[in-house]
Amino acid sequence: MNKKQLITKISAALNQSKVDAERMFDTTTQIILDCLKNDEAVKIAGFGTYKVAKRKARIGRNPRTGEQIQINASQKVKFLPAKGLKEMFNK
Repeated sequence: MNKKQLITKISAALNQSKVDAERMFDTTTQIILDCLKNDEAVKIAGFGTYKVAKRKARIGRNPRTGEQIQINASQKVKFLPAKGLKEMFNK
């Protein structure tokens, strides 16, 4: 499902125009992104948690040449599914 399809489903479920549904979707995603930028976890009960994971700088190896390379520190967004969501798919 892509963004357009999701907005269409939201619009139908809430009996609202697609413009209003898109505005709500964009606002929600922007709030989540702002929280993550500020290093806050976003917990959605019954769904899961989004949080920023920090990776330290480390030394890696180029698989083609075997040469050691420096890998810079980085951040990524992690999603941890809620217990109910895990159970839904692992019955």
